[in-house]
Formats: sequence, C-alpha cells, structure tokens
Amino acid sequence: MHFRRIHDLPPYVFATVDQLKRELRRDGHDVIDLGFGNPDIPSPQVAVDKLCEAAGKATNHRYSASRGLPNLREAVCERYEAQFGVRLNPDQHVVSTIGAKEGLAHLMWVLLEAGDSAVVPSPSYPIHLVAPRLAGATVVHAPIEPDDVVGGIEEAVHAAEPEPRVVIVSFPHNPTTAIATPEVMQRLVDLAREREFVLVHDFAYADIAFDGHVPPSVLQAEGALDCAVELYSLTKSFSMAGWRVGFLLGRPDVVAALAKLKSYLDYGTFQPIQIASIVALREASDYPLEVCDIYRARRDALCSGLERAGWFVEPPVGTMFVWAPIPEAHRELGSLEFALKLAREADVAVSPGVGFGPGGDGHIRFALVENEQRINQATRSIRRLLQ
Repeated sequence: MHFRRIHDLPPYVFATVDQLKRELRRDGHDVIDLGFGNPDIPSPQVAVDKLCEAAGKATNHRYSASRGLPNLREAVCERYEAQFGVRLNPDQHVVSTIGAKEGLAHLMWVLLEAGDSAVVPSPSYPIHLVAPRLAGATVVHAPIEPDDVVGGIEEAVHAAEPEPRVVIVSFPHNPTTAIATPEVMQRLVDLAREREFVLVHDFAYADIAFDGHVPPSVLQAEGALDCAVELYSLTKSFSMAGWRVGFLLGRPDVVAALAKLKSYLDYGTFQPIQIASIVALREASDYPLEVCDIYRARRDALCSGLERAGWFVEPPVGTMFVWAPIPEAHRELGSLEFALKLAREADVAVSPGVGFGPGGDGHIRFALVENEQRINQATRSIRRLLQ
C-alpha cells in the first residue's frame, strides 16, 4: 500500500545507531548512551508530590480542556513576565500543547498547505524539517553558521519561491548549539513584518545556557506579537520530558487557530499533570538553575575529556548537547559510519549529524544525559580509540 505523507520522509538514521547499541548491550557491552537527548535529571519533587495528590482525585480523571487549564496558562504568563519582561494575556496569547513537538506539528497544519513554502535552518532538529512537509509544504533549507546565525535565513527568505509563509528558528539551537542575541531576534521579527510571514521560534532550551549567556525570547522583540509565536515547554528547563507539557505563545490569531484545531484533535494533557505543572512553574521556578548547573558540569567533563583525547571541541554556551566536528583522521567516514565506529569500538553511542539534515554530516552530537563519572568513562574509551 502507498501511504500518504510518510512515503517520502527521509530514513531515520538515529534508529541505525540505536539498533547497534541494543545488539551490543545484548552481547554484554556496557554502552554509554550519549545519543538520544532524553533528560535523566529528576523532575521537581514538589511537582511529583502534587501529581500524586491530584491523581488521587477521581474528578481529575475526566476530560480536560484542549486549550489548557486557565491557571496553567496564567502560570506560564507569570513566568514570561518574570523571566523575559514580556506581558501576555492567558486568554489571547497562550494555548497549552502536549509537548512542544506536538504543538509545532499541528501548528504547521494551520499555517501551511500544498504549494506553500517554509524556511528552516539546516542542520536542525528533525521535526522542524519534517513538520512543514507533513503539512504539504516545500522546505527551503537555510545554512546556519555559528558566527552568523541569521544571514543564511535572510538569504533563503529572499530567494524562496514562492515567498515563505513560515520561518522556523530555534535558539539555543539543536544540534549546533548556536545562540541568538536580542539584536538577532529583532532582525528576524523585522524581516517577518517586512515579508509578511509567521516567525515560529522553538524555545526548547530557553533556560539551558552557560557562561553568562541569557537566551532571549523572540517575544521580547518590538513588534513580535504582530508576526511571531514561540514554543516553550517544561521538558528541558524543568526536566519533565515524559510529562509532555508545552505552550504556544504569541500572535493571538495564530494561537487561536491552533486552539481551534486542537479542539477537534485532543482533550489536553491529563489534568493531574497540568495541575502539577502549575506547581512546578510557581513553586519550583528556580529549578531550571539547578538543571543548568548539572548540564554545565557535564559539558565541562565531556569537552575536557575529549581534549585529553586529542579531539578539541568548542564548549557550547547553550543546550544540553555538544556538536562536535568529526576528527580529521576519520572525517571521510561520514557521520553515520563514525557514529557506528564509536559504538562498536568505544562503547559510546552518539547521534550522527546527517540525521539533522543538510549541513550536518561533518559532525556528531553528544547528549549530556549521563553523569560525570559515565562521561569520563566515555571519553577514556574514545581516547583509546583515537590514539
């Protein structure tokens, strides 16, 4: 049978590494998994306690609201005002999503259709490249460079045929770890207003930044509410990945359009999870600082260990990843074969850069999802392989 929408999706190369990892573990290898960005840090205890309490009440087991509980939308607006100085109306500017990934995918359904185009930086998180295609649109790839994160986007917008209806960005950026300044955000908003597209900012790593860097919200830019929306979630900031709590915030008519679509598709996240998320936002507001400190220590352990192995990698200033150029002696292998080599010969699983789209193949991505002891063990194994 010929299936709609999925028939031309690219192969999911991460599954190749994952399958090898499973086989090696079955054979007794102690494979250290730095591939999948699945946070291992516990969720805030106060949220876990509230979840247990709320789940004990039968009234919370009924359908919830697809737009999200009013108090949950109010709580994320409070965070935006405290963290970014952005004042939002919970009834106009916010809809709750079942994680940012679901929110982005369904957002593309209301913004794009066959014949439209969307500009997406590449390499990029796979759903950014795939979601517009699932909506029937053409994806225009924009190269992203650490020293000029916006130049390639501007060029792609001006060159795209037809003119893009959507531009998707994400800073701090997965996988390259590039960050944006408030000036960059203002340039993107000005471009969106000039060219009349919707600017979609995936703010997954809003609170994961190091060395004095403070990632800006796109909604801080002047005129952002006229043209931009932002996806924010509790996944990385509060280490609540499996809870699936996210938000779309910003331009009111875009938020309303997604809310209308979701009213036909779902009844929202399980209500006890929403109630516990309100507590996380209001009573554990500093928890992202603890999470960030853990990732900073792991980043330092990984980068210093790789340097001892003769593999210098610029320490990232954002995200929970390290984007590493393949050592010159192994570059001809390409990222997938090099990732498989690391798994087979060093018992370390990583993500091949080719899985993140054009421009990614010269790199591999480490996820900081193991403790420092395990990371040190991984870098010792890599050192033996490289030397």
